[in-house]
Amino acid sequence: MQSSFSELEYAAKKRRTRRDRFLAEIEAVTPWADLVSVIEAHYPKGEGRGRPPIGLLRMLRMYVAQQCFGLSDEGIEDAIYDSQAIRRFVGIDLSREAAPDATTLLKFRRLLEKHELTRKVFETINAHLAAKGLLMREGTIVDATLIAAPPLTKNRDKQRDPEMHQVKKGNEWHFGMKAHIGVDVESGLVHTVVGTAANVSDVTQAHALLHGEESVVFADAGYQGVEKRDENVETPVSWHVAMKRGLRKALADTDEGKALEAMEQAKASTRAKVEHPFHVLKNLLMHRKTRYRGLAKNVAHLMTLFGLGNLMLARKRLLELNAQGAS
Repeated sequence: MQSSFSELEYAAKKRRTRRDRFLAEIEAVTPWADLVSVIEAHYPKGEGRGRPPIGLLRMLRMYVAQQCFGLSDEGIEDAIYDSQAIRRFVGIDLSREAAPDATTLLKFRRLLEKHELTRKVFETINAHLAAKGLLMREGTIVDATLIAAPPLTKNRDKQRDPEMHQVKKGNEWHFGMKAHIGVDVESGLVHTVVGTAANVSDVTQAHALLHGEESVVFADAGYQGVEKRDENVETPVSWHVAMKRGLRKALADTDEGKALEAMEQAKASTRAKVEHPFHVLKNLLMHRKTRYRGLAKNVAHLMTLFGLGNLMLARKRLLELNAQGAS
């Protein structure tokens, strides 16, 4: 197909922006064919009368671009018109066609939610990473982070989201949900995601964050006593849980105390990897507040975000592997 004048002008520009480079990397490391095959069976085929549906790959690319930049449905529609880089990523030539509108993307997202396809997207991405040798199975780090929900009641129901709850952390109260994750010790990639209301204790979800093949689990002090819980008594893993802050500060300045402190520092160094996925989620993907109403929709959203987050964390290694395969 002949390129439009704007595309030729864009291709000839001398400087590549950070957005250009970022989208090019996401383009290269995403297993598009695998993701399309997961969704295809549920996607409308366009049989009968009426306007045929927009191609699945194009809608998937639009959805991925939306998540990468933390945009609303209307926001990504506007971005396609505003940004040549995003237009090229999605595959839209405005000289020949209009961009899919926000309503079309809304229907696509609801299709993913209805058939629990975001979980399959997450699992498909992880299967791709495992096939590349980037996901190991020996150890897991468990942790959770709070995600705020709108506390306002200026909505149709005149109330806050009933599936979200508040919890006190330090001296502050937080209203929203928690994202609990299990992270691979070796690679720092997320292999399991569980979403709950904010008032659910971290330790109650530890068993759900294990894939079953690990031999060692690392956790912060909030998971104290995890090995004694009924659901974990027979779990054949070695739990390495951080010492409570008060006990750690009270360690004596003896050989035994210094040895315990060194052990705590070693455990903390390993646990630090769990902060990387949270950094990607909140600072790169800009997901600091729930976008939808209801726990199920927001958990579905988290599946996509952590799947893309894994690609972003692993993209340097994936690009190296792609280059080796091409040579």
